[in-house]
Amino acid sequence: MRLDLLTVTDPSDERLADYVSLTDVALRSRHEPAKGLYIAESSTVLERALRAGHRPRSVLLAPRWVPDLERMVASLPSSAGAGGSDEPAVPVYVADEPVLEAITGFHVHRGALAAMHRPPLPDPAELLAGARRVAVLEDIVDHTNVGAAFRSAAALGVNAVLVTPRCADPLYRRSVRVSMGTVFQVPWTRVDPWPAGVETLREAGFVSAALALSDDAITLDDLVADLPDRLALVLGAEGHGLKPTTVAACDLVVRIPMAGGVDSLNVAAAAAVAFWATRAAE
Repeated sequence: MRLDLLTVTDPSDERLADYVSLTDVALRSRHEPAKGLYIAESSTVLERALRAGHRPRSVLLAPRWVPDLERMVASLPSSAGAGGSDEPAVPVYVADEPVLEAITGFHVHRGALAAMHRPPLPDPAELLAGARRVAVLEDIVDHTNVGAAFRSAAALGVNAVLVTPRCADPLYRRSVRVSMGTVFQVPWTRVDPWPAGVETLREAGFVSAALALSDDAITLDDLVADLPDRLALVLGAEGHGLKPTTVAACDLVVRIPMAGGVDSLNVAAAAAVAFWATRAAE
């Protein structure tokens, strides 16, 4: 990958349109999946994206971070940084920090921002083919929870993540940041329609376990005691949890035993507990 260093001093420079006023509302309207871009924030996240083979459309950073970016690109495996000699260089816009803040609307202090091309999402059946343990995130709308769930999935050996049509975007800036870039290392895709997608899991040989409060729920300890060879853990939205139709479609209903008068955990915390408890599936 070749870099083209370009100094910018004017926050209104048209070349910087991808970075202008990066509020959540602006990002949601200008960087949805259909646009084919996402924003990688921080040098750590950018490096993980590059190592996963994602290609930047451009990079925006302060002068002091240029050497780090050059070292990062130089250290990439040939497969990740590969690009033919005819491939255009990636524009790297270099601006002093007051100019960066005027462009983005916030203090850029994590090393770099990059507008990244989105890779195509795989077919769910293709993703499931080589997996033994997957997570399904149903309609989780908080990007922080999505990012945290992906980080737990990466840390605790979940092979793949499926997200439902109404689930928040895993490549949204906040999700990527909270996940520390692990959204790039855990294979994921959207499953649509849902909950009809439970049948896709079943056809691939997975036992689907809905994490929900139900009279017929078994405990997580019971699940671990007789762990299926291929397991899909299905987690629901903040507040109301999984939809009744989803719970009905799944093979099992599982609850995490609670103490202290607490009935349930935040979905990101519940995901971490369930992923850890079922790690013997690996």
